[in-house]
Amino acid sequence: MSFFGLYLRALGLVGPDRRLAYGLAAAAVMLACLGFAEPVLFGQVVDALTGDRPALGIVAIWAGLGFVGIAANIFVALHADRLAHRRRLEVMKSFFEHVVQLPAAFHSEEQSGRLISVMLRGTDHLFTLLLSVFREHLTAFVMLVALIPVSIWMNWRMGLLLVGLMAVYGVLSVIVVAKTRFGQERAEAYHSELSGRVVDVIGNVSVVQSFTRLQEEARAIQQIMGNLIAAQFPVLNWWALASVLTRAAATITVVSLFALGAALHARGDITVGEIVAFVGFATMVIGRLDQLTQFLSTLVFEAGGMRQFFEVLDERSTLLEKPGAPALAVTAGRVAFEGVEFRYPGASSGVFDLSFVAEPGQTVAIVGPTGSGKSTALALLQRVRDPDSGRITIDGQDLRDVTVDSIRRAIGVVFQDPGLFDRSIAENLRIGKPDASDEEIRRAARFAEAEGFIEGKRAGYDTRAGERGRGLSGGERQRLAIARAVLKNAPILILDEATSALDTETEARIKRALDQLIADRTTFVIAHRLSTVRSADQILFLEAGRIVERGRFDELVARGGRFAALVAAGRLDDEDAVDQPG
Repeated sequence: MSFFGLYLRALGLVGPDRRLAYGLAAAAVMLACLGFAEPVLFGQVVDALTGDRPALGIVAIWAGLGFVGIAANIFVALHADRLAHRRRLEVMKSFFEHVVQLPAAFHSEEQSGRLISVMLRGTDHLFTLLLSVFREHLTAFVMLVALIPVSIWMNWRMGLLLVGLMAVYGVLSVIVVAKTRFGQERAEAYHSELSGRVVDVIGNVSVVQSFTRLQEEARAIQQIMGNLIAAQFPVLNWWALASVLTRAAATITVVSLFALGAALHARGDITVGEIVAFVGFATMVIGRLDQLTQFLSTLVFEAGGMRQFFEVLDERSTLLEKPGAPALAVTAGRVAFEGVEFRYPGASSGVFDLSFVAEPGQTVAIVGPTGSGKSTALALLQRVRDPDSGRITIDGQDLRDVTVDSIRRAIGVVFQDPGLFDRSIAENLRIGKPDASDEEIRRAARFAEAEGFIEGKRAGYDTRAGERGRGLSGGERQRLAIARAVLKNAPILILDEATSALDTETEARIKRALDQLIADRTTFVIAHRLSTVRSADQILFLEAGRIVERGRFDELVARGGRFAALVAAGRLDDEDAVDQPG
């Protein structure tokens, strides 16, 4: 996208405020006309006074136009700010919704800190653009364009001097933009990298402190800052040079206007009032050109951030819904994988030829070494990704034929990482059911063996969980995740290491709760503990993305294969031996 195409697209984001934008543009044109009318009227007043002619009529016209200008300025001042603030927040909301809906493949490659930086910088740039265009720069541009024919009509020799001044500003601006555009975009890239690095470090501050990484991380950030300065300073140098040259051109032009005006007046070709008018034109032109040059430099500085902003907005989800797709209707909860294959882009890992059926109410345990494809298979079930071939059905409905939201509503998940928000415990639980009553929340907490520790907190259910739940212990976070799934009450359940953070005594209590939770639900379990997989209706042992063994616990042990070897070696009770996300 070209430099100016980028900003035309940004201006197109006025969206529903288009009519107000047109009104502001009309007011800008009016202010421009009034702006260059003022020096003309001033010159006529001077000529009237020096020629002993009445000037009151001209002054009255001048005053009337002044009141019109005041009214137009009030309109612009009130509504330009409102438009800019409103569009900034609306576009920020749209960006947020867009990013959150993008698939896991996008988020796995992007830093959250960078995305936050891109959103904030992009919307701030948009705010600055809209506010400055409608408040000042559109008026300045129209004024300069209209001034060319007016000044040449009044006196073509004096008018050409002003046109020459505009040309100098224009040529210098074009040269500097060409010299600095790509350097500034590199600087913007370093800004985003810096934000991403800072958020990454703060998000892992316990690791940084534990491994005494402060100095190393500070040096890495200092290196990024050095790259940023190295990219930014040449840009600043070019714009500083442009500022010096344009000021010199402005001074020369004003002096030339007086010299030429004096010569023409001596020949009787120009009046004193017209000289005064042209000096007023020159002052106005210099001010507006300085203003537009500064605006152009701002556009150059912000172009990289705007480009990154639109690049994220242009990202498209690979999870496309068919037009008019119906919602998933779960009648029994029968889940079938039929020849499902998925390979991660640029890698050999994934899942291959997965074919199995989970009958309604059954519990299917998925085990296997790290990277065997367990988490990938269940991500496909939630339609976080789509298979490359084969299909997944729930009660005979292909997941690609129904809406994504309806799939997610039909599946409850207890993650290995509970994923709590920095909100109250009650708010975290209501994520499972936004309209849940206080009694429903307490019942779910009792069910998950969480009521005791919640009520033991000073603020009870109003206790904040902290960022990612860091204000709670691992076991407390896990129990809240289970309570959240209880509230959701989905017909299909996924337990991804649901008891991994619990001690043996708590796990025993939780297992009783989970046994009640999975009753009459089709349940998928990723687990490493014998107690979790022993009672499963079906165990799938995955290796390198393929099902190499399947059956009930006793059948697999009796078969003496890979699963039996793990059980015999006691590796199913080793938290690190089996089941990291794969």
